[in-house]
Amino acid sequence: MSLGLIVFLVILAIVVFMLIALYNSLVQLRVRADSAWSDIDVQLKRRHDLIPNLVETVKGYAAHEKGTFENIAKWRSAAMTAQAPVDRAQAENQLTGALRQLFAVAENYPQLQASEQFTSLQNSLKEVEDALQNARRYYNAVVRDYNTRIQSFPANMLAGSLGFQPRQFFELSAPEERENVQVKF
Repeated sequence: MSLGLIVFLVILAIVVFMLIALYNSLVQLRVRADSAWSDIDVQLKRRHDLIPNLVETVKGYAAHEKGTFENIAKWRSAAMTAQAPVDRAQAENQLTGALRQLFAVAENYPQLQASEQFTSLQNSLKEVEDALQNARRYYNAVVRDYNTRIQSFPANMLAGSLGFQPRQFFELSAPEERENVQVKF
């Protein structure tokens, strides 16, 4: 074998190795993004499971607040069926607004505020909201890394043809929705 053929084979091997490493890093980031989205999904399910109990507790004290309860049911249903991050975020934002209304209603009932069950549900919801915030932050960080990687050279030359598409962040859509759900005792 000539020296030129050996150099060509070494360069070809290096290029193939780099392509394999690039592909594997993209797959790793995609799997991390899927896993992070799954974590958000778990926290949202926990949140959705708490809401009916919270509503029922408030209903016992404030039965005439029918509109608030209907909004929560409507947005909870929409949030549970949404799939894409943008649709999910929009539905969750609406649900958060409806929960704010529920807590505003609850503030008008001191005996409800003193209820052990209501207090327990509020604490559980706060824990879920904190876990959800952390899951969103992690998901958005992974999506940032993934999107940066597929848009950077040399990955940008191959990513699209290999099926790697940019992902959407899980963002709040309006400034008034960027506030936390207020849980008051």
